[in-house]
Amino acid sequence: MIDLICGARPNFMKIDPILRNLDSGIKTRLVHTGQHYDHEMSQSFFDELGLPKPDINLEIGSASTTVQTAEIMKSYEKIIQETPPELIVVVGDVNSTLACSLVAVRYSLPVVHVEAGLRSFDRTMPEEINRILTDRLSNLLLITSPEARDNLIAEGCPESCIRMVGNPMIDTLLRLLPEARKKSCSMPETDFGLVTLHRPSNVDDPSRLRKILDAFASMSELEFIFPVHPRTRKNMLVSGVSEEIPENVKIVEPMGYLEFIKHQENSVVVITDSGGIQEETTVLGKPCVTLRKNTERPVTIEKGTNILCPEPGELPTAVAVQISGNPTESVEIPFWDGLAGKRISMEISGFLK
Repeated sequence: MIDLICGARPNFMKIDPILRNLDSGIKTRLVHTGQHYDHEMSQSFFDELGLPKPDINLEIGSASTTVQTAEIMKSYEKIIQETPPELIVVVGDVNSTLACSLVAVRYSLPVVHVEAGLRSFDRTMPEEINRILTDRLSNLLLITSPEARDNLIAEGCPESCIRMVGNPMIDTLLRLLPEARKKSCSMPETDFGLVTLHRPSNVDDPSRLRKILDAFASMSELEFIFPVHPRTRKNMLVSGVSEEIPENVKIVEPMGYLEFIKHQENSVVVITDSGGIQEETTVLGKPCVTLRKNTERPVTIEKGTNILCPEPGELPTAVAVQISGNPTESVEIPFWDGLAGKRISMEISGFLK
């Protein structure tokens, strides 16, 4: 038996193709930590992706990074004390990923890290710390792109532990894109941009958030659809920023997976601080502007579908550049082919044997 760990919205799209392709002789236990817990950030993804109901839900809920990590560790430790798996599989870089890896290592259980080796080289980001520590704890490092191998080797990880498998998030995108296109949902009839913001560097400082909204207001020729992350919404309400939304910015609730993919494909530009969305827009051939000074997905910059925009005041120029100069067709990246789940499952089976 192996444990598959998921806890937050980005995890679900990565776990799904692994679960679908694992050898039938391997018993799986799907463990949901409850890091994301409301319907649109969690249950709707299980429904739309066709994921089975989690075997275990730790129901941790929201808290600071430190408290949330500690609570997940305490709850998961009880699970593996009662029925330990042979190994655990963790994906991405959320708090659940690191927390469960730490517990597993404490009980001498092997850890497989899917999406290993990504680096922004910015240790002010909680996700960067989660990535580095999880890779150091893992026995098998499954990577999505070549620079991840270079990063891991530079940090002293044995090359024998590293395997190129591709990007499981793209498996899910390619599988469900036809269904997303058929999804019935309301969208603007004119050109629009899609916005997602949740990183502390963008949404914890009311002054910066106001500058971002001012930049949207200056692009009055576009309407912006902004599905607001619960954490972002809370910050906007507390700071009073929610009373200062420009007329061309439409605040909406978080979207389900299919609805969000449909909006991505039909927008003229996506503005984000999310890593996974940088990957999705690259495969969709959709112009993307990442409101950060760095990215752990440099391949998206190399392919030209994505550019970094460190300062809110630079947004209008960045958006104009991307809309005018970006490819309009899908960009091919080796191993981002819809078959990563099969390769990951083969590596897990081989490791178990």
